[in-house]
Amino acid sequence: MKILVLGNGAREHALAWTLARDGGVSGVLCAPGNAGTSEVGPNLAADLTRPESLVALARSNGVGLTVVGPELPLSFGVVDAFEAAGLPIVGPSRAAARLETSKAWAKAFMARHGVPTARFVIADEESNALEVARAGGLGWPLVVKADGLAAGKGVVLAGTAAEAESAIRDMMSGARFGQAGARVVLEECLSGPEVSFFVLTDGLAAMPLGTAQDHKRVHDGDAGPNTGGMGAFSPSPLVDAPLQGRILGDVVEPVLRGMREEGHPYRGFLYCGLMLTARGPMVIEFNARLGDPEAQVLFPLDEPLMPLLQAVASRQLPFRSARTASRPRVGVVIASGGYPDTFQTGKPITGLDTAAALDDVRVFHAGTKLADGHVVNAGGRVLTVVGEGDTFQLAMQRAYAGVDCIKFEGAFARRDIGARALGTQHLAPGTAPGT
Repeated sequence: MKILVLGNGAREHALAWTLARDGGVSGVLCAPGNAGTSEVGPNLAADLTRPESLVALARSNGVGLTVVGPELPLSFGVVDAFEAAGLPIVGPSRAAARLETSKAWAKAFMARHGVPTARFVIADEESNALEVARAGGLGWPLVVKADGLAAGKGVVLAGTAAEAESAIRDMMSGARFGQAGARVVLEECLSGPEVSFFVLTDGLAAMPLGTAQDHKRVHDGDAGPNTGGMGAFSPSPLVDAPLQGRILGDVVEPVLRGMREEGHPYRGFLYCGLMLTARGPMVIEFNARLGDPEAQVLFPLDEPLMPLLQAVASRQLPFRSARTASRPRVGVVIASGGYPDTFQTGKPITGLDTAAALDDVRVFHAGTKLADGHVVNAGGRVLTVVGEGDTFQLAMQRAYAGVDCIKFEGAFARRDIGARALGTQHLAPGTAPGT
């Protein structure tokens, strides 16, 4: 079977690379892809905002199954278009994808179906949002979220009324996020460690795919502004079997049941961003697809992925957990200088082959392209280097050994990805990650 992966990030490179290893896959195409996916299979020019053109692309290339990577095509109804055309696809419908594409809709949905989440107020008018913030009823610090898609950057943690007012005006003026900030959600700030929980679902069965912990802040020690993610590790040591059962029972099952009851069954990957509070796991956000950089440390599973995706597309997913990776993984993002703000592109990248040749190291491309036969940076987050080992300590050492092989002008990476997982493990002298 020929498979089409929609998207051009490291998540899609990880998906394409994983699927290409499965038996029964005759080829993997990526649209539009990047320099890394071109080594897996052909890249196809594509506009992810035009569902009908993607349907035509799949048909003309004899694609047997399409997998949606990013949220953008979901927001434009790509799954609805494929299903109307009778083409198998893995991903939620446009209506179901509102779990991610509208934070206000998601919060109201959680309230309707008893999904544990922070107290909140939805504001459609700037004056109302400012009034709520000044009243302080949700406590301090206050979480201010843009309603729509904002590339992982539409959340501000405001410590004072002045900071909250600044964030609200910034978002609702349209100056930063356009229409995505026209409505905001104001939330109480929860306390506890964060964890990402992933399931694959056909609308009825929910198959746990694993857990991860992401690092959103740009600098070591979780300093600096939020980004789309500077690295991740998997599995999360915080989630044991009893906690997984509680997450499935309190979060995942009510979501799937509620979606069915409201007439838009949720099918595809579901990312549950959770905070483990004293009151139990509570939802910070949902994503209607796999995370990035989490996908890079989740895959490959210890079983073929393609049969599971086929089962989702045919509504026959078994009621069981996936056979997840048996060893720890740490993924470190290499970013362009200046990210998440202004950065320069077109800088030649060296050391990719050297890094990929290291034992238990994989390099997934995100913001890259080919220019005059050379791989150059073409975005803010450029590469994810994944290390795997019998311990998190070894996985970190391997990941950073790969990072240190790769060079381009302005490149930088956090040096503490995975440190949270070490627990009581201590690095021996001279073996600190990145040395």
